[in-house]
Amino acid sequence: MLKQYLQFKLSQKLSPQQIQLMKLIQLPTQAFEQRLKQELEENPALDTGKESEAKDNEFDEFDNTQDDYNDNETIDAGDINVDEYLSDDEIPDYRTHANNYSADDDEKSVPYASGTSFTQHLTNQLNTFRLSDQEYEIAQFLVGSVDESGYIRRSLSDITDDLAFTQNVYTTEDEVEKVLGIVHQLDPAGVGARNLQECLSIQLHRKEQDPDVELATSIIDNAFEQFTKKHYKKLLQKFSITEQQLKDAIEEIESLNPKPGGSYSGNNRIVEHIVPDFAIKIVDGELELTLNGRNAPELHVSRSYNNMLKGYKESKEKSKAQKDAVLFIKQKLDAAKWFIEAVKQRQQTLFVTMSAIMHYQKEYFLTGDERMLKPMILKDIADEIDMDVSTVSRVANSKYVDTPYGTKLIKEFFSESMTNDQGEEVSTREIKKILETVIEEEDKKKPLTDDKLAKILKEKGYPIARRTVAKYREQLDIPVARLRKKI
Repeated sequence: MLKQYLQFKLSQKLSPQQIQLMKLIQLPTQAFEQRLKQELEENPALDTGKESEAKDNEFDEFDNTQDDYNDNETIDAGDINVDEYLSDDEIPDYRTHANNYSADDDEKSVPYASGTSFTQHLTNQLNTFRLSDQEYEIAQFLVGSVDESGYIRRSLSDITDDLAFTQNVYTTEDEVEKVLGIVHQLDPAGVGARNLQECLSIQLHRKEQDPDVELATSIIDNAFEQFTKKHYKKLLQKFSITEQQLKDAIEEIESLNPKPGGSYSGNNRIVEHIVPDFAIKIVDGELELTLNGRNAPELHVSRSYNNMLKGYKESKEKSKAQKDAVLFIKQKLDAAKWFIEAVKQRQQTLFVTMSAIMHYQKEYFLTGDERMLKPMILKDIADEIDMDVSTVSRVANSKYVDTPYGTKLIKEFFSESMTNDQGEEVSTREIKKILETVIEEEDKKKPLTDDKLAKILKEKGYPIARRTVAKYREQLDIPVARLRKKI
């Protein structure tokens, strides 16, 4: 038996413009500048204030009133209202400086590390050794296998096979290991190691030998597992040494570099410089928020496009070629008009969202004390500014704010809540800060276990379980008690 059902379904479909706006909102300052540059290159109807000023010291700004156009709409060129795109406004209405924008930053380029690449740096050193042609090829291949931390993570058998298949170099594992010993003599010390133990051992063997270094070398070479697990009593017994001797040897080990590749400044990788999207200052006891001026470009229609439209309007006879040209111009003008409106909405969204976060966490921004951070989730801010949670998320996850206490990722201000023994809601960030402080002040000879930490937090008014303490400790990147132990 067939039955018919009538089902109503309410769905919302975002327009291409809305999707593009969401993407613009998500971009941090430097990425936004790149997106702006791309749009300027692709749309000749869009100009910046600086370019126009260099040409004419005047701005021609088209009307910012929005019109809706259907992408599939057929347009009669004769019906185009040219005046709609022509205006005598000299300053874009969104380019205001009333405490909304900070001064523009001078440095806008993404800096790169200069100099020789890490691989080339190592290869250059090979020329100082007497090597046969085959040994040199093997050494080059080994150097090319060094990762950014300075390690060779692959087995010698894999490397031997790859040399045969990809380089036509037929050799043995013994010969590869012999050449690897030469790579281990390169700088920085420890480069080419296959694991942490070998990396530390290489560095210790190259240091000037004294009793402390010799003991440290013996510990790494012969008791590495006991050392990593901090079984100090076993080390004292094994080497028949005093606590002070062990302490001095451990200090030697701790002075070594576990990632020799990371210390080389010539890695040809982009140096990531964070550009804060906002700045918060305390002025006369009150918080003042500014949006980085690099997020507020001066955009307008290019003068040449305006002149082309004026020429079309003033001509008595309009040829087909002119109409086709005007249709193309109108398409570019519509795109430019939308992009400027999207930039304006992006600025407003960023400023309104950050302003709401700043006022919500006012006590923290006035003091810098993380214990003053209130529990805050995305929905709290979304409800406050009447926007979607996803919009707030886009702002929080990718933007930084410059505060009197350093540059912070905005999403760090968000945290869940829990109830203390007084029945008050407190931020999990507050609990983590207290946990961090307790661990910093513990006796490192007898570090506190998670059970003891849970008891201390309960005494301070935060009744949380041991497994929750363990979770927070891991999130803070703090090791277990055994690994925090010091002699």
